[in-house]
Amino acid sequence: MKTGILGGTFDPIHNGHLAIAEAARLYLNLTEVIFLPAGQPWMKADQPILPAVHRVEMIRLALQAKPYFKISTIEVEHQGPSYSVDTIAKLKAQSAGASDLYFIVGWDNLTGIPHWKDPSKLIQLCFLVAVPRPGYEKPDIKKLEVEIPGISKNIILMDNPRIDISATDIRSKVAQGLSIGGLVPEKVAGYIKENELYLER
Repeated sequence: MKTGILGGTFDPIHNGHLAIAEAARLYLNLTEVIFLPAGQPWMKADQPILPAVHRVEMIRLALQAKPYFKISTIEVEHQGPSYSVDTIAKLKAQSAGASDLYFIVGWDNLTGIPHWKDPSKLIQLCFLVAVPRPGYEKPDIKKLEVEIPGISKNIILMDNPRIDISATDIRSKVAQGLSIGGLVPEKVAGYIKENELYLER
């Protein structure tokens, strides 16, 4: 079994997230992709984030009719800052080693992995699948190998999809009363409107 893991704040989930998950699923022949909403990511400790109950519900709505996309609330339920290595270890334990894990990150995040908690342990637990991010160059794998020996054997670089959709831009559009059609699934747009989310940002 091959399981993809796509983490993020998903504030809100958008069509770019879904396109990345689908591209990785097809490229790597993944059995499933787990969407992993963050509780309080340590890298965004100083930023306001929508309460998890809303973010989780929007993910649930976005994943309807896609049985190979699932959601895990393991980080949302965790008290305090969440670290990827700890979460991946828990997911690995839950599968009892029956699933190979493919952790999907952006090119920008891959470059920053040497500064994450226990990166050497992380690459023992999973493969790192790096997808393009607008404005960022393809990571220098040789440089990463110097900083984290062995990492190059566990990295899969994807050249597509090249998605230019930003959750920050979506929140800004909502606050300005502009349409977010085509940027998020229709049911997510309806949920944002119904619950009057992002209007005060």
